[in-house]
Amino acid sequence: MDEGVERNTRTIEDTVITDFEDRMTYSGYLQLGTLLDAQHPLSSPEHHDELLFIIQHQTTELWLKLILHELGAACAHLRADELGHALKCIARVKHIQKTTTDQWSVLATLTPTEYAQFRGILGNASGFQSAQYRAVEFTLGNKHAGMLRVFESDPENLALVQAALEAPSLYDEFLRLLARAGHPVPADVLARDVTKAWEFTPELVPVFAAIYADTDAHWAEYETCEELVDLEDNFQLWRFRHLKTVERIIGYKRGTGGSSGVSFLKRALDLTFFPELYAVRTEIGG
Repeated sequence: MDEGVERNTRTIEDTVITDFEDRMTYSGYLQLGTLLDAQHPLSSPEHHDELLFIIQHQTTELWLKLILHELGAACAHLRADELGHALKCIARVKHIQKTTTDQWSVLATLTPTEYAQFRGILGNASGFQSAQYRAVEFTLGNKHAGMLRVFESDPENLALVQAALEAPSLYDEFLRLLARAGHPVPADVLARDVTKAWEFTPELVPVFAAIYADTDAHWAEYETCEELVDLEDNFQLWRFRHLKTVERIIGYKRGTGGSSGVSFLKRALDLTFFPELYAVRTEIGG
């Protein structure tokens, strides 16, 4: 048996610091006092499951904050032709996406009966109003200027979403990098209005087909194409799990934010970020 364990009790080593009067603490560094005091159920009497609902959405917002941080860095690296650094950021986003998708299973433990007991206190609060989620969508290229109206009463969130609307998307930056590397990206694609949602551009398919046809010569570009496909696949999985969780908990009721609910979420599955990277697959080996 380990000498440091006796009667199922671990000995505290002499070198372990226990006096934190003048030292940085774990709680202080993470501001846990603020973080853990940010959950305030409004049901009265407080419903047991409301805390789950709050924490589920708060943790999602924390992950969205990190996704935006990483996507912003990825865009900056692409502008600087630092493809390897950009891929590292994208790889981290993919892991975050897996976590946020998996955590829908936690919310899915909330039954319709349980949710109905506190849903009314949400009023018109809805995930549709998540500024960070919208900024992520915009950064990936699925832009919609009409969404800005949702944030007009909140200047800080409006600024966040508007900045994402007006900035080149991750895909725009990648296409510009390809053009600088000598790939024949059409000039009108490079000069497009980046505040508009990306639409399928058939002229780009041959550009990607050439990359996929000679992966040895274009390995970095090829790898990036596949990483972007992973991003979109992961995003669609998140959307699908969102849809199925909502369907499981409230059925076909209208959303608290006024949407039609499940049918509105289903239409999101038809939205795309990088359509040419899927279209090129029809051409490969054809």
